Amino acid sequence: MPSNVLLVVLDSVRARNTSLGGHVADTTAFLSEFADRSTLYTQARSPGAKSLTSHTSIVTGLDVEEHNVTSAEDRLAPGYSVFERLGDEGYETAVFSENTWLTDVEVGLKEGFDTIEGPRNLPFPDAIDPKPFVAARGRGQYAEYVRACLADDRPLRSLANGVATKVAWDYPALLPNSLQASTAADVYVDLFLDWEARQDGPWAACINLMDAHIPYEPDAEYDRWGGERAREIQDELPDLKWVFLGGQRPWWMRRALEGLYDGAIAQMDAQLRRLVETLERRDVLDDTLVVVTSDHGEGFGEPSEIRDVRVAEHGVSIHECVVHVPLLVSYPGQTEGSVVERPVSLTRFPDAATAAVDDEGDPETFVSDGPVRVSAVGLNEALRERAGEYVDDLSPFTDTARAVYERTDGVVRKDVTWRDRARRVEVRDAQTSYVVSRDDDGSSERVDAEFAGIADAGVRKSGTGVGEMDDTTRQRLEDLGYV
Repeated sequence: MPSNVLLVVLDSVRARNTSLGGHVADTTAFLSEFADRSTLYTQARSPGAKSLTSHTSIVTGLDVEEHNVTSAEDRLAPGYSVFERLGDEGYETAVFSENTWLTDVEVGLKEGFDTIEGPRNLPFPDAIDPKPFVAARGRGQYAEYVRACLADDRPLRSLANGVATKVAWDYPALLPNSLQASTAADVYVDLFLDWEARQDGPWAACINLMDAHIPYEPDAEYDRWGGERAREIQDELPDLKWVFLGGQRPWWMRRALEGLYDGAIAQMDAQLRRLVETLERRDVLDDTLVVVTSDHGEGFGEPSEIRDVRVAEHGVSIHECVVHVPLLVSYPGQTEGSVVERPVSLTRFPDAATAAVDDEGDPETFVSDGPVRVSAVGLNEALRERAGEYVDDLSPFTDTARAVYERTDGVVRKDVTWRDRARRVEVRDAQTSYVVSRDDDGSSERVDAEFAGIADAGVRKSGTGVGEMDDTTRQRLEDLGYV
């Protein structure tokens, strides 16, 4: 039987905060163990600096400036996702995440999946979820929703879900934290394992875990480095990014949240252990390509390499804390660990998946023929409006930044440009990188030459529009800081 394909995206996890990548906190104890029988890529880069651009690149194999799907107004045309192609070859496909870009927004990413398990933070997940109901029937159909609830096996629970969702839209401060917080990793691991147990043929799945995306709310068991004071700071902040960039809050507060972030990573790592060990008990692991990575990292106040600002969270920065991501791959039948130190791009995932299906996968599959390219696009109109509430001058957050990576003499060299600026950065590992020269070293010419060959691939369809979202999806994107 052809190999299964499992892509696990630890949303917002940067390589430098994994103990797998040398972090002082033991955040990824399981992944460090799993690396002994997998392939660790120590210099992996996300193609973009935010979820939509990176995920589109991961599933299509295209650089950001080839697909140009950068906002909710864009849509990936059918047929370009590797999950769609695997579906056409007889694979059952599924996605498990509360990341709205993958499960709800009409940007073309969810079309690759037969089964979609999206946001689950409802009082009663086993009853009717108002979000897909609204998506199918339209807003304001209260009478229809009530009738559907009364016809359901759990009418009172379904009605309670409707009330909670409406309150979340209009009066979010009235809801308890349990209904506002992100859905933890264990929920999606359970959903995936239940789904996998029902499969009797090859399957391909994506699990995107959002525990390390804002807000950071690890369970007490994993909150080893944050604590109550950090939670109080987070709860008191009106925004977790722009209040720092606008000067309304001191940077030490942003840094204070890093301990909570570390706890969230440890929480996901524990669920990865449960996931992998369950697949192993089911005798499925040896027949599965398992890719564990992230779509981008986070900033906690690091000085930008090329802009005159500091890095808070993610979105437009091309700093190493945002684009240097973990990548651990277990190839079907792999029993011994290996390490690849050359730069690799997550755009290689479709090739790795195809090779595994054809029983041809090996660690070189993820290595590009040429240099690795990364693009970080500037703020779109929706985000400018949000950022403008706190920052008067948004010019440092506009226009696309580009970077090119290559390993030379044992060191990864990063050439990066933004507007008329250029920098050369040396990257030793996930913990250490520094600017070594500015503007006059050929960095600009090198970046320009590498990106000169990139052309629009014609895979973007326009016209979806933020205005066509249902209220729940819009609110979810607002909660995540995307609109």
